[in-house]
Amino acid sequence: MPKLTKEQIGLYNRDGFIAPLDIYSPGEAAVLQQELKDLEASHPEAVAGRNRNNVHFVTPLFDKIAHNPIILDAVGSLIGRDILVGGTTLFIKEPEQRGFISWHQDARYIGLEPENWVTAWLALSDVTTENGCMHMWPGSHLEGAREHLDTYDEENLLTRGQTVQNVPEAETTPIMLEAGQLSLHHPWVVHGSGHNSSKSRRVGFAIQS
Repeated sequence: MPKLTKEQIGLYNRDGFIAPLDIYSPGEAAVLQQELKDLEASHPEAVAGRNRNNVHFVTPLFDKIAHNPIILDAVGSLIGRDILVGGTTLFIKEPEQRGFISWHQDARYIGLEPENWVTAWLALSDVTTENGCMHMWPGSHLEGAREHLDTYDEENLLTRGQTVQNVPEAETTPIMLEAGQLSLHHPWVVHGSGHNSSKSRRVGFAIQS
């Protein structure tokens, strides 16, 4: 996928997100999946628990993805070529896992300023409604910061269970991706994801730039 078109940039500005973008071929995505499995087998602590935050600092696999020139071209179409990888997170939802991510805005807890950065979210497995894909609230970024309630729900994968209340879920859009595809979303867009009710892993890698 080259740089974004004017139409794609317009959709991003209107909705606060755009997806899917083809980054890796199915064969390339399969290689990345196997590299992750090999990493988990040889150094399980490197990609477990809190070590999934900023995992690109310690694993060549995720450093390589974070600096993929195709991803950088897409991000650069929105924020320009002066790009800093501000942080990354590896999200893994195991089969039939109850964990979920509540409705939230990335900018409320990541703390990068000014809020003109982008989250690039790469699917390392197929991502469906059944295994807990993200849902976006289109246009919600246009109103800026929203109040979040810290729930500390044990099943919430966010650290404080921070949650935007009264989201009109019927108006949200599921972001279903095939392995190797990418979504881009604005730091103020309200989004979240449900639990994985399937029998397969859901694996995603988020890059904030």
